[in-house]
Amino acid sequence: MSDTGELRISSRVVIPDREISWQAIRSPGPGGQKVNKTASAIHLRFDIATSSLPDSYKKRLLSCADGRITDQGVIVIKATDGRHQSANLAAARERLARLIAAAGRPAKKRRATRPSRAARARRADRKTQRGRLKALRRRPPE
Repeated sequence: MSDTGELRISSRVVIPDREISWQAIRSPGPGGQKVNKTASAIHLRFDIATSSLPDSYKKRLLSCADGRITDQGVIVIKATDGRHQSANLAAARERLARLIAAAGRPAKKRRATRPSRAARARRADRKTQRGRLKALRRRPPE
């Protein structure tokens, strides 16, 4: 855990440690005796709806299609890369901070563009050539 008892996302957004829960578990996969008897992996959980995040952050997080966000609106981050529990906890907190910070940045507006006439002609030519190649693979008419 951090010394200050909070996770700083930006200059204005701070998450208190009481809103972040984590559990130490055994790391999956190979590793021998140490990995089989120590709980160094971390499952970090953060409930978006009950958090103190601004509504704009909550709305963007809940609408984003990220596999780490459950249907109930809970962010679950698993950290298993480090050899020590403290390193995995720090990595999980960093990932959570990055995910929330990314939600704080508004998405760029898409500017509609159209392919040029030359690009459309090249595409049509490629389609014609591909069709000819496929026609050569067919059985010849009798």
